[in-house]
Parts: sequence; C-alpha cells; structure tokens
Amino acid sequence: MKRIYVVGTADTKGEELAFLADAIAATGANVCRVDVGTRDATVAVDIAAKEIAGHHPRGHSAVLGSDDRGAAVAGMDVAFTRFIQSRNDISAVIGIGGGGGTSIITSGMRALPLGLPKIMVSTLASGDTAPYVDVSDIIMMPSVTDMAGLNRLSRVVLHNAAQAIAGMAASPAPPPDGKPSIGLTMFGVTTPCVTAIADQLRTAYDCMVFHATGTGGRSMEKLADSGLLSGVIDITTTEVCDMLFGGVLPATQDRFGAIARGKLPYVGSVGALDMVNFWAPSTIPERYRGRLFYEHNPNVTLMRTTAQECRAIGEWIGAKLALCDGPVHFLIPEKGVSALDIEGGAFFDPQADAVLFEAIEHTIKPNANRRVTRLPLHINDPEFAKAAVAAFLDIARH
Repeated sequence: MKRIYVVGTADTKGEELAFLADAIAATGANVCRVDVGTRDATVAVDIAAKEIAGHHPRGHSAVLGSDDRGAAVAGMDVAFTRFIQSRNDISAVIGIGGGGGTSIITSGMRALPLGLPKIMVSTLASGDTAPYVDVSDIIMMPSVTDMAGLNRLSRVVLHNAAQAIAGMAASPAPPPDGKPSIGLTMFGVTTPCVTAIADQLRTAYDCMVFHATGTGGRSMEKLADSGLLSGVIDITTTEVCDMLFGGVLPATQDRFGAIARGKLPYVGSVGALDMVNFWAPSTIPERYRGRLFYEHNPNVTLMRTTAQECRAIGEWIGAKLALCDGPVHFLIPEKGVSALDIEGGAFFDPQADAVLFEAIEHTIKPNANRRVTRLPLHINDPEFAKAAVAAFLDIARH
C-alpha cells in the first residue's frame, strides 16, 4: 500500500514532525514517519534514523555516533538518498527542516522521479532555493517562523502543508494520452528550426521543448534518466559553450550522460555553438575584453566563439557522444548554426564553423549506430528541420 512519507529530524523537530504526520493522517491518508536526525528521537517514528543510516555505503556508524555535526549531516544526506530510492511504497513525500534537515531531505527528493508529489516546509524556502530544488519539481514552502516548538502560526502552516500533500496523493495526475514523449532543446536563435520540428512531430509525439539555459538541458536529461522520454532531438547544444568558457548558462560535465545511460534515439546538432552567454557587459570577465560581442538585450550579452574554442567544443561533444551505444544521428548545417551565424549576420564565421564541424566528425567515431551528416543548409532553413524529423523517425523505428 502506498504511503505519504513524512520526513524530519525527530531529535530537533519532533513536535512539528508529529503534528504534521497527525494532520495528514486525519485526512485518511496512510502515513510513514521517517527520522533523519543524528541524535535520539523525541517522538515515535515508523522508520528510525539508524535504519536510514544503515543505507550509507559504510554503514550506520559512518553517520551516527560522531560529534562532528557537519559530517553527520553529510553522511545522513547520502544515506537518506539511497534509502528513498530503494522504496516502492511512496505516494508522496513531505519534509520539514532547518538548514541541515532541508539539505538532507531535498537531496533524497531530487533523486525521486519527476511527478511524484514533494513538498519541503523549510526555514530556507524564502531565499535562494536553487541548491535544494535544482531541476526537480520540489515545492518549497516557507515555515515563516523557526521550528523551535509549535505556535499559532506554525500550526497553520503545517496544517496547510498537510492538506496540500494529502490532496496531491489522493488525486494523482491522470495518465498521459499514450503518445511517447520526446525532448527538444531550443534557444531564441534556433527557434524557427525547433518550432518546425515540433509542429511536424506533434501528432505522433508529446513534444517537450526545453530552453537551453543550463537548467533546461539538465531538466531534459533528468526526464530521460527518469524513463519519461522516448527520444531526444537536441538541436541546441549551446550550454556546452558556457560550461567550457565560463558563461552564465552552463551545462554540467554530465551533459549527454542520460543519452548514453538510456541508449535513447538521439538526433543532435550544433545549435548556438557560436556563442557564450554573459549578463550585462559589466559582468564579462576581463580576459574576454576586445572580443566580438552582440547585445541580445541590456541584461544578456553574447560572445562569438573563436576557431580555437570551437575545436574544444566540438571535441568535447564528439567524445561524449562517442560513449553512446544507442542510435545517434548528428546533423551539421554547413551554412550556419544560429540566427546570428548567417551570411551578413553578426556572428557569421565560416572558418570557425568549419573547425567545429571537423572536430565533431573526428571525435564522435561514426559507426553503424552513430552517424554524422553534413547538410548544405542553415540550421533555421525549413529543409533542415525536415531532415531532423526524418533522421529521428528513422532511428526511432529501429
């Protein structure tokens, strides 16, 4: 039977944990009280901290019994993530915490599939929540007051949180319409291409378009790792530029990792590899002064990648895709990789593009399952979009 997991540090937040669990149980939901504290619990729980800690690779002694609170919290973080991934009876997860509890619980939440309800009631929820949410679908709910005993406001906040998580668990989202989902990556400078691809595939596929802003690419690959995508059309791989050269919208070193792990049908291209993104001109690192820039808007400045940088970009992408055993078809638009990289455009540089293309071809190691095709087209030409659709349909059938 599925249960709502109510998670907290029962050594320091026991009163709040018990109140929240009781409020959820009052709705008729099945509740599982989970302790992720590092000292003795002050209330009854269903799963004790020692059991959680036992999921640490080095056992519970790596988490409990230490006088170093920082090390204990870090150890419980690892243990809880491994624990929560091992469960198959979760209908939803709700956590409460301050700094340590929020870190432990959201680490585990981030490892759960997208779509599973997750609420974190936290003293940190009104600040920068990016380290806790990342590319997951965690709902951060401010506790307003600190969790140092119940009061008239904290009771209301926890009651509302209880009603929210109980409602989510009781009324899950309806199943999808049956169409397989595919991920697509887009930037403003590749919008015509990606829009045309999605229009051509939408009758057969649920097309999920992700803005290639670093978090967009990571969100797409999170879906791929969760088994929610049937393929990827990765036209816009620009996040690699920012990762390699200090831009503000970077990928991580695991870019393309989900493609390799899932062996998904993959069509890729070189969209917006002609640019590195920075904020306003004043934010550009001194080492780049004197380079070719384009002001996208007052708060976003684009820097044209050089031939040397294009070689590094191409080699990095090619080496990553060479690790993919699933079907890969990489398309190269010889007449330009973005709306700015076109004859007469601000970033038109055929020589730099040529270096990029050659680096990808050299490192991707083409074989029967990995193909590279050059097309005498610009990336935003309608014929390029048609070629990408045809390439995807071809590998998706096999």
